[in-house]
Amino acid sequence: MKELVRNEERVDQYRQRARALVEQMTLKEKVSQMVHASAAIERLGIPSYNWWNEGLHGVARAGIATIFPQAIALAASFDEDLLEEVADAVATEGRGKYNMQQKYGDHDIYKGLTFWAPNVNIFRDPRWGRGHETYGEDPYLTSRLGVRFVEGLQGHDGQYLKSAACAKHYAVHSGPEDVRHSFNAVATAQDMWETYLPAFRALVKEAKVEAVMGAYNRTNGEPCNGSKTLLQDILRGKWGFEGHVVSDCWAIKDFHQGHMVTSGPEESVALAVNNGCDLNCGELFLYLEQAVQDGLVTEEAITEAVVRLYTTRMKLGLFDDNPDHPYNQISYREVDSPEMRRFNREVAEKCVVLLKNEGGLLPLDKSKLKTVGVIGPNADNRRALVGNYEGTASRYATVLEGIQDYLGDEVRVMASDGCPMYRDRFQNLAQSNDRLSEVRGVCAESDVIIACLGLDSGLEGEEGDEGNQFASGDKPNLRLPGHQEELLQVLVESGKPVVLVLLCGSAMAINYADEHVPAILQGWYPGAQGGNAIARILFGEANPQGKLPITFYRTDEELPAFTDYSMKGRTYRYMTHEALYPFGYGLSYTTFRFGPAEASAAEITDAGVDLKVEVENTGAMAGVETVQVYVKADRPGTPNAQLKAFAKAALQPGEKKQVCLHLSQSAFALCDENGAAVVEPGTYCVYIGASQPDSRSARLMGVSPQKLTFQISGRVIVEE
Repeated sequence: MKELVRNEERVDQYRQRARALVEQMTLKEKVSQMVHASAAIERLGIPSYNWWNEGLHGVARAGIATIFPQAIALAASFDEDLLEEVADAVATEGRGKYNMQQKYGDHDIYKGLTFWAPNVNIFRDPRWGRGHETYGEDPYLTSRLGVRFVEGLQGHDGQYLKSAACAKHYAVHSGPEDVRHSFNAVATAQDMWETYLPAFRALVKEAKVEAVMGAYNRTNGEPCNGSKTLLQDILRGKWGFEGHVVSDCWAIKDFHQGHMVTSGPEESVALAVNNGCDLNCGELFLYLEQAVQDGLVTEEAITEAVVRLYTTRMKLGLFDDNPDHPYNQISYREVDSPEMRRFNREVAEKCVVLLKNEGGLLPLDKSKLKTVGVIGPNADNRRALVGNYEGTASRYATVLEGIQDYLGDEVRVMASDGCPMYRDRFQNLAQSNDRLSEVRGVCAESDVIIACLGLDSGLEGEEGDEGNQFASGDKPNLRLPGHQEELLQVLVESGKPVVLVLLCGSAMAINYADEHVPAILQGWYPGAQGGNAIARILFGEANPQGKLPITFYRTDEELPAFTDYSMKGRTYRYMTHEALYPFGYGLSYTTFRFGPAEASAAEITDAGVDLKVEVENTGAMAGVETVQVYVKADRPGTPNAQLKAFAKAALQPGEKKQVCLHLSQSAFALCDENGAAVVEPGTYCVYIGASQPDSRSARLMGVSPQKLTFQISGRVIVEE
């Protein structure tokens, strides 16, 4: 990880410049700067600026840009370096677009350099519609990937931010979407500090994220955007956050309209600002002028908020006419370049997870095929490539298009939509499931069937998303919707080999496929180049290397109530049922062998422990394995083994590499009922291998991770 070199002396200079400018403003002018569409102040030479921009997996909502795989797909790479490279590419395109837009005086929404990404909420329940915006269900993986994404967005210049990142949605936010404006998420101190807060802490303390966005919901009774506990005590007090806080969009009005904790707009804006919210996505903060006059908030509090906002603008260099500003030199030609498209395809290839490959059906040998059938509602669905918070690509490659382009004239490709995504029929006057004869016809002519099923952002997403069909964005269950399961049965009953390509952003209960389909690829929402990447994987040009950042359950009936924010029974860390496909699981076309693991010590001290293991590619194809380390406290009442380190090993056939990983003392800590991270004396089991140590992973992988045992002699409270 690169060292952040932006020094405090320079930041202090930016603060001083910001304060000098803000102190020249009237109260009305200061208030006008605290909404996302900040007004120009012509007498001070200040242009208008719109703070609202999105960069979750590419520059969004403002014309052509590279659409990378959705965040949940990026998480499946288990690749910290890749996350920083993607974010750096997003920031490059963001700067290229910004520099061009400024040239033509365009200061509109989605045209700024303040990106409201990444989303580091924990994907605690697979029904949550926005889960595909996250890095999955594990706080450690989310922390590590989130830190590097922030560093990629913000850069390492030392003088200027490349762009400003934002950690969202703080905190304890993961559905249900349809009640988020009034919902109170109740979480114990233990769950708060063990699950819901670690990623935010890492982004603030390690990555120095420039902004934090509050969540819509209340957390333990306090609306997040006006929470003394979250914003004052923890964020600015305990963690020393010095950036700015932005509300989620129109969330301040929820204080009096949904949460009913204030009597009206003036009290709501005062509650937010008095507890440290600086910027309103929305316009309600315009009531602050009246709130000051009524004595609900001081002008000094307004001044401090605006100083924080202008410090960010100073860090971005927006008030500097500096010919040496490195990011002002980024050309619009960098946007959607051939190099970006090629990189995007390579990223997508690293995110696909091979869930099943019975009999080595994959990769397919095109020299042995005359006709390939590509069937299903996601075969030619661009929406299933991109997820939400997406940009616009100049060219898309669906799975069907990727296969057609890859095979060219050498192999005939026949296609059918199969069935609608969720509706009963394609044509209103037709009978139910009106494409089955076409499906059977394609199967009869084909040597192999590629079934493209799943979801798209019309079925899982954010409350209020246009066209979303399911429960305000959340999934009602984990089953394939509509006639998709029936379609899959027809494909299997054809007797032809079937490969299932699942495009979705969350876990699906694909029990029938697990039992009857020989090969399954989890493709996520793989970005604009996703079809080309999946085609290359299907035909062996690339080797899948992804691992699941979430648990695939057998049924939603084993899940606690969606509104229950206790972690008991949730995710791989606390579940008691056997998973369909476990967190951390993923196969390869090649095979790997792990040599004996070595540790630098048998007892854990404040120095932690270093681990070494040799990994060998024992197969016939180049591949990449993800070495995973899990820690389990060997005493009753503790969580299952938890991910605490990971590393990638790229190996040619027959090649060996030694992989070194470090476990700090804090990797052995668990939170007590008060939320304190404590390392208790006793025995700890450390597992190192290609998966977590559960029995289901062992059966699917055909091998169990190695187990090492360590002792800890004294009780240690880990400083947070």
